[in-house]
Amino acid sequence: MRCPHCGNIDDKVLESRTLANGDAVRRRRECTVCGYRFTSYERIEEKPFMVIKRDGRREPFDRNKIEVGLERAIQKRPVSRMDIERLVNEIEDQSVISAGLDREVATNIIGEMALEKLGHLDRVAYIRFASVCRHFENLDEFIQEIKRLGEKSDKKRGKEVG
Repeated sequence: MRCPHCGNIDDKVLESRTLANGDAVRRRRECTVCGYRFTSYERIEEKPFMVIKRDGRREPFDRNKIEVGLERAIQKRPVSRMDIERLVNEIEDQSVISAGLDREVATNIIGEMALEKLGHLDRVAYIRFASVCRHFENLDEFIQEIKRLGEKSDKKRGKEVG
């Protein structure tokens, strides 16, 4: 740390104290050349978690966008506010894990996570969300997705799919 008095870069730490619930460290330092005492603060600098859009653009992760999308999908469905909050938290946590050290995750991966969670919660909301997430362009795509959802449900219940 450079001494603010003489500019020397040699110092010794006299005291360290944790601040802000462990989010920062305050250090009292003393310059080894001129003896001037000063304080420094250390915080972890987190790289922003980024989302890669379909067109290649990158933007900071915004959990509010997921929440709005899920709310649209569950509109007029018997799903509680707590369920939505839980889903958003789970999707955010999984997204951070998927992003890894690069701190980047593609929107389609986030969309698939949301679909998986909605599939367990409400099948109508799942189809609504899938229609936007997967860009359905015609009725056949809706029907195919409904069939896939039905097959998943049948497998879960142990029925033979035919």
